[in-house]
Amino acid sequence: MTGRQLLLIRYGELGLKGKNKYKFINTLHNNMSRAVADLDETMVKNGWGRLWVETAQPQVAISRLQKVFGIYSLSPVLQVEKNIEDIAKAAYQTLITALPQGGSFKIETRRSDKTFPLTSPEISKEIASIIFSKLDDHYTADMHMPERVIWVEIRTKGAFVYGDLFQGAGGLPVGTGGKALLLLSGGIDSPVAGWHMLKRGVCLEAVHFHSFPFTGEQSKEKVITLCRLLSSWQGKSVKLHVVHFTEIQKSIHRECEEEYGITLMRRMMFRLAERLAKQRQALALVTGESVGQVASQTLESIATINNAVSIPVLRPLIGMDKADIIQIAQRIGSFETSILPYEDCCTIFLPPHPKIRPQISEAINQEQALDIKTLLAEALNKTETLNISI
Repeated sequence: MTGRQLLLIRYGELGLKGKNKYKFINTLHNNMSRAVADLDETMVKNGWGRLWVETAQPQVAISRLQKVFGIYSLSPVLQVEKNIEDIAKAAYQTLITALPQGGSFKIETRRSDKTFPLTSPEISKEIASIIFSKLDDHYTADMHMPERVIWVEIRTKGAFVYGDLFQGAGGLPVGTGGKALLLLSGGIDSPVAGWHMLKRGVCLEAVHFHSFPFTGEQSKEKVITLCRLLSSWQGKSVKLHVVHFTEIQKSIHRECEEEYGITLMRRMMFRLAERLAKQRQALALVTGESVGQVASQTLESIATINNAVSIPVLRPLIGMDKADIIQIAQRIGSFETSILPYEDCCTIFLPPHPKIRPQISEAINQEQALDIKTLLAEALNKTETLNISI
């Protein structure tokens, strides 16, 4: 292969999509191509019932492809002629590279080309026999719990041998699930919620509610950093809509009962987000809410806040424990940014005893004191839209 490495891509769930399968695979192909577009001598190929990447920079390519949703796993492979001698040579090379000091292994064969004269177990047995003739006593066969499996695939266009398997991001290719607008607070939960929606193929834009001067530029920069991280998983830039929320909060604090402040604030956020979503052709809102985590996330609060909008609100973390959310945040790289001690608008005017079981009728009654139409229009008029890329 003249210095270039061939990577085998497995796409798992996409293989179950029936007649629409090709649409998902084509989107995955495009997303992979974008992820490695700037790498020298790198190309994505669709053939032989698989997706492949040929590259002169395999380590960099693997690292990037592991963040492409839709990929279940990937492996560097050796492509050889379909004869036992060449396959055994490649298997031997793969084994001693993977276990240079010795260890246990097994040969596992998949034969999709049924014209090949040997069955899968026969191929594995023949290859193992040849390999053992070249090995010393430091290597042993183990059919049940080997340290390394050497895989052989017999396909129409050739034989492929590999011993490494790198985990992919799984899920569905971004772009196959429509667009949604993420309410991005800067805390731990909302970036994880956005990541979960990306994993289901949904493209994201984000909205952040900024209460200058009560929240400063550091709070805004924190959200930009989180958007940059999400863009690395989305595979393209994320539009961030920064909404000026100060006057709305001041008005609620001045005109409404203190215990209903959080509920009314969230209702106004949802209204603003709904208007932005419709402008941007987004089909749903996404939040990081989890039942019972805080006062605004009881079922009564969720129902009362949802009542302010007609657009679907997706809550991918709704049944998750905080510890589980933190674990995912740490894994995807958002946690350290999320815990930076910069206040967001949700902590401004926070009442000592917020209403944990608000009623829709009472929330509507409280809002009679607000000029909702004017407040929303002025906030949207001051909205700043940023294009955040990796």
